[in-house]
Amino acid sequence: MSGTRGPQPLREGDPREVAGYTLRARIGEGGMGTVFLTREREGRRPVALKLIRREHAQNERFRRRFAREVQVARTVQGPHLVPVVDHDAQAELPWLATRYVPGVPLDEALRDFGPLPAAAALRLTAGAAHALAAVHTAGLVHRDVKPANVLLAAEGPWLMDLGIARDTDGTSALTTVGRMVGTPRYMSPEHALGRDLTSASDVFTLGLVAAEAVTGRHPYGEGGGLVVATRIAGTEYDPPDLSALPAPLRELVAAALAPRPTDRPTAAEAAAVCDALASEAPGRGWLPRPLASAVSALARRADPRTFPWLRLRP
Repeated sequence: MSGTRGPQPLREGDPREVAGYTLRARIGEGGMGTVFLTREREGRRPVALKLIRREHAQNERFRRRFAREVQVARTVQGPHLVPVVDHDAQAELPWLATRYVPGVPLDEALRDFGPLPAAAALRLTAGAAHALAAVHTAGLVHRDVKPANVLLAAEGPWLMDLGIARDTDGTSALTTVGRMVGTPRYMSPEHALGRDLTSASDVFTLGLVAAEAVTGRHPYGEGGGLVVATRIAGTEYDPPDLSALPAPLRELVAAALAPRPTDRPTAAEAAAVCDALASEAPGRGWLPRPLASAVSALARRADPRTFPWLRLRP
């Protein structure tokens, strides 16, 4: 949970403490709330704390959904998943704390540094597939796999934001800030057509992310979200051109983008294919040098020895 700018000083009006967590810096802001850098109450491990906006906190329906979904998210454990470490859905302003991972979201990496080399894209796909396999094993569907939710860190990729995950049987509620659940540019055909989602829907969007990571372009072209979603909905009759993808990744992406959910590999199968193709597991040398330098700079910006304004009072 980061970005190329890294932690920024708190602004006037920002809280300085939430439930015993001393807030040290801002690290992000979105439709649901603001994310702050803090650390564990007992210990020094950095933590990202998302504080929900007051307008959502005043909505009882939102509160109930948020509480259920946080409980669900805490049950999911697996490699390459940013874990939830604490939360309080009953607070005046509900909040959620996760491990803080210094890294660059894939969408920002593509914008600032261009496409990933094939080997790095393959390792990214492997990590995200392993994370999705853990989500699916827990009986959930992520529903929002997209470049902004894949974090590139020194030790490998991380899948973020289980905030709109739901049970595969469709019984759990969904937290939405507007009417749209998910991101139109990163929907499966069945999602775009308003049909039921399964774990195969996440595999489709993983294929979209993998293709964009290595080419820098969405496989269904440019345009507004609804325009792209319409193209995705018609993929059975007008499939994307994947010729620009390197051969090892092309076959996997083509399988993931199969129009029929039953024709797609599972996330675990996709992870196994990637593991077999990758020469070694993601490690500190997996990113291209300019991007790796940006990630290292983010880690330094979260270090109070580097930036005195991050230091906590004893």
